[in-house]
Amino acid sequence: MERTLIKDLHEHVGKEVTINAIVNVVRQQGKMAFFDFRDRTGVIQGVVFGKPEVLETAKQVGEEFSLSITGIVNQRPEKMVNANVQNGDIELEITGLEILNPSEPMPFDMEADLNIDTLLDTRPLTLRKPKIKAIFAIQATIVKAYGEYMRQEGFTEFQAPKIVGGDAEGGAEVFKVDYFKNVKASLATSPQLYKQIMVGVFERVFTFATAFRAEKSATSRHLSEYTSLDMEMGFIKDHLDIMKVETGLMRYIVKCLAEDNAKELEILGVELPKIPEGDIFPHMKLREAQELIKKETGQDKTNEPDLEPEDERWLCEYAKENLGSDFIFITHYPVSKRPFYTMEDSEDKGFTKSFDLLFRGVEITTGGQRVHDINVIKTKINEKGLDPDKFVFYMQAFQYGIPPHGGWGMGLERLTAKFCGVSNVKEATLFPRDINRIDTFTSKEQSDSAEI
Repeated sequence: MERTLIKDLHEHVGKEVTINAIVNVVRQQGKMAFFDFRDRTGVIQGVVFGKPEVLETAKQVGEEFSLSITGIVNQRPEKMVNANVQNGDIELEITGLEILNPSEPMPFDMEADLNIDTLLDTRPLTLRKPKIKAIFAIQATIVKAYGEYMRQEGFTEFQAPKIVGGDAEGGAEVFKVDYFKNVKASLATSPQLYKQIMVGVFERVFTFATAFRAEKSATSRHLSEYTSLDMEMGFIKDHLDIMKVETGLMRYIVKCLAEDNAKELEILGVELPKIPEGDIFPHMKLREAQELIKKETGQDKTNEPDLEPEDERWLCEYAKENLGSDFIFITHYPVSKRPFYTMEDSEDKGFTKSFDLLFRGVEITTGGQRVHDINVIKTKINEKGLDPDKFVFYMQAFQYGIPPHGGWGMGLERLTAKFCGVSNVKEATLFPRDINRIDTFTSKEQSDSAEI
């Protein structure tokens, strides 16, 4: 008999069907057995009664077994209908069970809250937990919505290289790679230089880039490998043009989450963010933000070159309570804090036409207008103490003309964590890489203590 998906069982009430599913719950009750089954489309309750041969097979079945189940789709009696769950008005009267693959007993309760170490030590298993699945269903929608919106706005997707000859940020926190013929390369920290080159090709481009950062950090905010949602667009007037596109993007992502992930948001107990009217989210310059913090809290940080994590949290709370927005842009970071390719504001010397987008207490995007004048680029590379020879390939795009442009980089995992209300970015990363972990642990002592 051809397989029927669980979501389609309502079309077969009174008929015998076959489903392929995994066992969520088993309840053995003497001459009866109850199951909750799941497939990729949903869940259904099944019951065995009055069939001794099927019951004997049912007694062998445990949680996470893969089964082929034959049964009759029955309407539940009215007093047994559960309107709060999927298929709460029907159940499967099981007439046959075939064990496709058994499972050992799970090493933890699937309904229990687990600490971060257990979540990651047993990642192949914890990904099956409903709350964890909900996080990555939401992440899948974010990725889908991102691509849809960018294409609607005339952007072309491209694939950036992962092995590069020169680091885009000019930093030391890179993973070195031994390349051919004794050449030293590194894993890409960003697709930045390549997406700027691509502006000269397609004008508007975006990419889902894998980025690597060799930061010796074990905080809840950092990863050694992450997905960067990047874009770059040409013929802009200034950084506000980019901020306007990102505001539209976030509206679209929230719309898609509301349409596609109501169930997952309910499972996680989170609400969609507040978004105010207007083309651009609330925004203020860094120094204006610091003056506001000083006025409201008494803490004087007006000479600091950047925001501290506590400042980001405070500004997000302020924006939510006073501006009706869970998002706020902070612009005009100092030249000293931004990479060489960032445009300085000629009307606000020492500060750049750059921005961070803050969301629920964390910076999720860094972006801004780029330098497009090759002579200025050469000067800024020298001022940053970088080797100009490492950027000869990149500078061809500017030597032969490129329009005024800018863009952003956005961490998918950090964005997902904020939408899902989880405090550690690793919980929003399928298989996290950090200073302590690449699936297995990076030290034998940790590995010995983490055996299942």
